[in-house]
Amino acid sequence: MGPGVSRVSATPAAEALLAQLQSEYGALMFHQSGGCCDGSAPMCLQAGELLLGDGDVRLGEIAGVPFFMSRAQFTYWEHTHLIIDAVPGNGGMFSLERPTGLRFLTRSRLYEDAEWKEIEALGPI
Repeated sequence: MGPGVSRVSATPAAEALLAQLQSEYGALMFHQSGGCCDGSAPMCLQAGELLLGDGDVRLGEIAGVPFFMSRAQFTYWEHTHLIIDAVPGNGGMFSLERPTGLRFLTRSRLYEDAEWKEIEALGPI
């Protein structure tokens, strides 16, 4: 990504929760769930806990944690910037934040025209 554009970012609350989870679990990864057991929750897992394949794409990193999504789901979300937040509630069934009383939440917004031009210039993901 260029210096001003990313496909995914995190709020300060999400970054604080990630720091807490990293101190407890070590290296982490995210996978944006596609709907099954936990709806469309972003799942925070220990690095390597979920086997990734050709059907997954890496959108970027938040707070040094790689963020993945299925390629099929990305075709629906490619025009949006994902913003990962942490809010009160129960996390996804398999997500590491579940016992903390907080949960990760995906918010999104459409790219502004200038941002989209920069994203398009990067080519396919």
